[in-house]
Amino acid sequence: MTITQSANERLGLAPTEPRPPSETKPLADRTQTNPLLGDQKMKLGLFGTNCSYGLVMSHAPSTYDVTWDHTVEIAQRADALGLEALVPIARWKGFGGSTNFNGKSYETYTWAAGVAASTQRIAITSTSHLPTVHPIVAAKAATTIDHISRGRFALNLVMGWVTPEMEMFGREQREHDERYAFGQEWLDVVQRLWSEEGSFDVDGKYFHGRDLEAYPKPHQAPRPVLLNAGNSPAGIEFSARNVDINFASLATLDDIKAYTTAIKEKARKEHGREIQVMTYGLVIARDTEKEAQDFHQKVIDEGDWGAAGNVIKIASSGASQSFDHAVKEMQTRFIAGWGGYPIVGTPDQCTEQLAALNEAGMDGMIMGLVDFNEELKYFGSEVMPRMVQAGIRHD
Repeated sequence: MTITQSANERLGLAPTEPRPPSETKPLADRTQTNPLLGDQKMKLGLFGTNCSYGLVMSHAPSTYDVTWDHTVEIAQRADALGLEALVPIARWKGFGGSTNFNGKSYETYTWAAGVAASTQRIAITSTSHLPTVHPIVAAKAATTIDHISRGRFALNLVMGWVTPEMEMFGREQREHDERYAFGQEWLDVVQRLWSEEGSFDVDGKYFHGRDLEAYPKPHQAPRPVLLNAGNSPAGIEFSARNVDINFASLATLDDIKAYTTAIKEKARKEHGREIQVMTYGLVIARDTEKEAQDFHQKVIDEGDWGAAGNVIKIASSGASQSFDHAVKEMQTRFIAGWGGYPIVGTPDQCTEQLAALNEAGMDGMIMGLVDFNEELKYFGSEVMPRMVQAGIRHD
């Protein structure tokens, strides 16, 4: 870092007056305001309610659509049911095919601000492609949403793996591990803006600036909750060092157990901190196993294989190492759940599968549903009470 004269000194201006405590200090302990840090054993959330088709690359029937009224209705239903989080997908460009999968989407910072104002308890996340937004802007936007939500905000940090999207911004895609080096410097600037009083200069490899400052500070102390879905060695190191929750999707319970054990131990032993691990995937709960399996197959049979092929092509090009297992072994999971872990069956079977994930080390699941609003009603009435009975949630 290079220390220089302050802007006030260079321009001959009077020194800045001390700011009141409400501007310079966070207002609340985040363990008391943010349900992602609460005591539910198996946390629940929704994933992708801001993007067309959510997690499902399929023409399977659904009332889900990306309209503001509809997304708010979904958010308020999830809030009323006691889910812990809403996590959007940051998307700038669709994946083509017959659905142009995720091609219609709401930008996630402004989406989160609106949803935060429309809900009472649930955590609201912004998913941020770090190369597309300057850390000063991100820090200020995050603080604004955190104040709107009274400390329920979380920031999902994405390094920007979809090369066609980076090209929209005129950015050359960085090599995989360098994206995490960029992300670390980006996050370091954000965290200083959230925490430091006065101003500071930045003279790094990727960011340069004089007299950086940001007021007010976030509502949450010591900072908003941070998420990351990196599962490569560089991604695991970034998560273990920095974030509160790592997202991962793996093929088997044995793999999940090994992964969750390793990353939690790494965070604890190498960085002296605790980390949660959550997964994501498509949930299909029906009265009978046959109904559930038949509908799961219908999602696949009516899948948009053009869009899936485009995703697989981008992922297998080396843009993302986090999807390597899915590209090679589980291509249908992209159609039915964006490569996530599928939960399919009766309410009892879904509960058993969620309990097995929890036993393997997963602290929660953010769910995709073919029809978010309608299927959430059934999940809330039939699966969630069974999760309480199974001891993986409480009322």
